Amino acid sequence: MLTPLYLRVARAPFAALAAVFACVVPVVPLAAHAQPADTPSASAMPEDRWDGGTTAPAAASPLADAPMLSPIVITADRRAQRLADAIAQTTLFDAQDIADTTARDLPGLLQFAPGAQIVRNGGPGSTSSLFLRGASSTQSLVLIDGVRVDSVSQGSMQLEQIPLDQIDHVEVVNGNVSALYGSGAIGGVVQVFMRDGGNHPPRFHFDVEYGSYHTQRQAAGVDGALDKDGRTTFSVTLARAKTDGFSSIDPALAPVNPNANGYFNESVSASLRHKLNDEWDIGVRYFQSNGNDSFDNPFGLPTDLNNLHSKVQTASAFANGKLTDGWTTRFVAATGNDRSNTSLNGDYLYRYDSDNRQYTWQNDFTFARDHKLQLGYEHLDQTLDSNQYTAPERHVNSVFGGYTGRFGNSQIQANLRRDQYSDFGGANSYYLGYGYDFNEHWKVTASWSDAFRAPSFNDLYFPFSGNPLIQPERSHSVEAGLQYASDALGLMKLTAFETRYTNLIDYVQTEPGIYVAENVGHAKVQGIEGSWAGHVGKTDVRAAVTFQNPVDEDTHTDLNRRARHFASFAANRSIGGWRVGGEWLVSGERDDSGTPLGGYGIVNLSARYNITKAWYVVAQIQNLFDKDYELAYTYNTPRRGAYLTLGWQQQ
Repeated sequence: MLTPLYLRVARAPFAALAAVFACVVPVVPLAAHAQPADTPSASAMPEDRWDGGTTAPAAASPLADAPMLSPIVITADRRAQRLADAIAQTTLFDAQDIADTTARDLPGLLQFAPGAQIVRNGGPGSTSSLFLRGASSTQSLVLIDGVRVDSVSQGSMQLEQIPLDQIDHVEVVNGNVSALYGSGAIGGVVQVFMRDGGNHPPRFHFDVEYGSYHTQRQAAGVDGALDKDGRTTFSVTLARAKTDGFSSIDPALAPVNPNANGYFNESVSASLRHKLNDEWDIGVRYFQSNGNDSFDNPFGLPTDLNNLHSKVQTASAFANGKLTDGWTTRFVAATGNDRSNTSLNGDYLYRYDSDNRQYTWQNDFTFARDHKLQLGYEHLDQTLDSNQYTAPERHVNSVFGGYTGRFGNSQIQANLRRDQYSDFGGANSYYLGYGYDFNEHWKVTASWSDAFRAPSFNDLYFPFSGNPLIQPERSHSVEAGLQYASDALGLMKLTAFETRYTNLIDYVQTEPGIYVAENVGHAKVQGIEGSWAGHVGKTDVRAAVTFQNPVDEDTHTDLNRRARHFASFAANRSIGGWRVGGEWLVSGERDDSGTPLGGYGIVNLSARYNITKAWYVVAQIQNLFDKDYELAYTYNTPRRGAYLTLGWQQQ
């Protein structure tokens, strides 16, 4: 169950940011990231943006008349659609956004998504938690190229092990979408797409970085076509990062080793894609990240040296094709692995090795221009190898279906899914969304949905505390949104939502010192999200603000580590050979298991200079005003730091 807390809001920063947001949204001229209206066919599109063979996104709206309105996303409907056509709150971080940010890893990037809060237990590489719309870290699903990489023991993935060096773009869908993806998609879904090859001669790139805390980073890669006609494309990227870090926990607050807690990471991603003909293509993808994080244990000795050795790995093979003019199909066979091995003073203590083997068959049928049907089957095998306990394999068989259609100015999305688990039984989920276009700019949306989170292996089988009789956590959500989109003003959305949780898993004391998992918790999160992506003149702007009320309904207190108010703002501008930018992250007060954590505001600055067409240099200052703040009680956060990068891109 989610732990309660008391929250108080740092009002001043939010009053200022809310005023800026309210004043700027209605009046400034801006545009979303440009993309031509002519969407490539299935055979021409990258696998991760494949739309099942349609020559235009599903259910094209009047917004299609704006040729450069928005890019293409797939996560909100499991097929390609324009970002402005997505009913659910959907955020895209494209390659330019990733290049502009001062973040180094996935958690750092996700801080700029509406509704998303990140909590770290220390510096880079330390355990990070995502709270999306107030949901816990186990209640938001993270996929890499469509593949689950959860730790089956914990029920969440190691976000901190995903460096930005390997990522092409990221999509974030807020709200219940279990009807599309199954367990864990209560707060929403984060889908990470790794780099893909392009239809051009092979091009090399590399960069090196040095900065505060003796941070060192190197990355190199090559991508392009292996043949003249571009039928076979590939991409390979390698990266290495090392930092001495700082002491994760304040030694004055806990008996920990005062030494700096460093982090080391090596990662690689690769893809190979071949176009068999105009209607079929096949390919493979691979990603691996190995991390070694030094951390503090508040329950150990001041001389202890603790390390967490981690690996996140995915591998997949896919085939996309058209069976008839109105029927396209997609096959994916994949594996997602999570490795976690903890050592104390050089001796390995705890080992948890998770494997997810996933097989997906998705079929999309077009029976009219604006009416599409989707049917699919998914099989998932989950296993755990641990020196702490043994658990049986879990097998999940899932069937899903969806319909999208347009009737005049009305847009409908309906999804149903059934997941049958070998250990606890089945779970049904649904999503019903509606959109209405008042004109080519204004749109209202509404949705009703039901989602679930399957118990983790720890919940079911951990010695003395696991309970094989517990059932999935459930949630019901309703939301309504108002959207404005145009070339002149970009894409803005204001969404109100409410999610109610039942059957939450809490650990109940059954006898002194013994706590057993039970379905006893209830919670509710109500909130309003505002988002905006576009530009003011030549300045690219991204803003997000969230007001929420995350409440534990059993204790009538706020949920642990969730702020009631938080926001982000980023702006970047190109001036000649320069690109300069700034970021502002703001959070209200939170409470961590009874201890209040103060609100904070963090400012980051960056500047890139193109020395030549190929060579460039980037300088960044993080935490410009040297703010001392906490994301988790007793855990330190980075102070002001400076970083310098030298890079080269083959032209």
